[in-house]
Amino acid sequence: MAKIRIGFSTELNIGSELSGIGTDNPTNTKQVLGNIHATDIKAIGISTLATYQGFLDKDARFGKSVIDINAQAGTLAGDVVIDGDVVVSSGSSLCSGVDELTLTDSFSVPTGDTDSRIHCHTAGSMRFNEDLGTLEFYTGDEWKVVNLYSRGGAANRGVLMGGNIGPSSNNIKDISFINLSSLGNAQEFGSLTETAGFVNGNNVSSSTRGLRQGGFTPSRVNTVDYITIVSSGDATNFGDLTTGAEGGSGCASSTRAIRAAGFNGSNYLNVIDYAEIATTGDYLDFGDLPATIYNGPDGVSNGTRGLFAGGIRGGSGSGSIGIDVIGIASKGNSTNFGDLILSRRNMTPCANSIRGIFMGGRHGELSGDGSFIEYITMSSEGNSTYFGDLTKDRFRGLGTSNQTRGVMVGGDTNAPDGSNSNIIDYITIATTGNAQDFGDAAHKYEAGSGCSDSHGGLGGF
Repeated sequence: MAKIRIGFSTELNIGSELSGIGTDNPTNTKQVLGNIHATDIKAIGISTLATYQGFLDKDARFGKSVIDINAQAGTLAGDVVIDGDVVVSSGSSLCSGVDELTLTDSFSVPTGDTDSRIHCHTAGSMRFNEDLGTLEFYTGDEWKVVNLYSRGGAANRGVLMGGNIGPSSNNIKDISFINLSSLGNAQEFGSLTETAGFVNGNNVSSSTRGLRQGGFTPSRVNTVDYITIVSSGDATNFGDLTTGAEGGSGCASSTRAIRAAGFNGSNYLNVIDYAEIATTGDYLDFGDLPATIYNGPDGVSNGTRGLFAGGIRGGSGSGSIGIDVIGIASKGNSTNFGDLILSRRNMTPCANSIRGIFMGGRHGELSGDGSFIEYITMSSEGNSTYFGDLTKDRFRGLGTSNQTRGVMVGGDTNAPDGSNSNIIDYITIATTGNAQDFGDAAHKYEAGSGCSDSHGGLGGF
């Protein structure tokens, strides 16, 4: 079989095949020593060639029976067909396409930052994202991460961090956890690095790490803690937000944490920050919400999209109906998604990969609306739909979830004495209906941060 070898030098190696000049039916192999001159060679698409002793071609370009004798060069047009093996020797490489496919001793996929994805939108395309440190592929609609990991025995663990114990609103350092796949009371986990209330960040976690972002200590801080969800223990410092704030919210994908809005002690904020969960370090600017927002907006995610709903917008009012959306893997300002059923603030959010849930919250001074649950379908724009009711009116609870259940822990009951609750309610996200009793929290408290190793944002990046 004929072979073309491309290496440190080039050779045409005709093995045991028959070779003839001036005949269509050669009967012998051919070996030539010394010079050879040939005329009237029958060659398809290549002109008759004459070789001369002592010259060296630096550039040969072949065309349809055309060759420049003086330059020893021609042009090649049409197809080049290799019938046999192509051997690429060490030190050589084969490159192809805009995004560069490289074959050497190993196979390397194209690499680039997140913004360079625009060059590759073919279903099945694969690349390495240098920003996220992940292998990713394009489904035809969106980019997904190749996300293989082992959760061990901690799958479906919900973790509850910080908060305020009323009616004096004392901030706490406590961390507790629940098993989302069963019912029962919360159990002790560890402590934050500092007391932290009015955190209001929900499901800001990967499958392994959970984050507490900012809060009230009693000053408004920009500090961020992280815990390892699979094991109990105290939190460790992660880094800093771009600004200190309380009363905002957050969401996450498998790899990226998002923190949005809040109150810095002087002004309501519209900033959105982000960080990579697998590393430690300070947050970076992501973009802006359409207005300054406090006591929300409450965040959910399906891994690709982050959505923020309600809150006090523009510095006045008892709540708003707006829902905004961002693309978590890219940076930029939010855009409008739809509206809530009622203008609300201080809701408790949770999600699986399809539905975002908003539980309880404050509409005016409750007036019976603090038990309200509504949901959105995160893959498409639109307004929220009625889901059911909590077991008791309350707002500013801690939210967490897995793919099946959404859970609301504690919250302010708006009772005359301002007392908080230790009630834990749960819903089945895929259906609609009223919440049911799950168990009891470790405290009667509000405004902490909930996360899990199995929420709806996992699987995206």
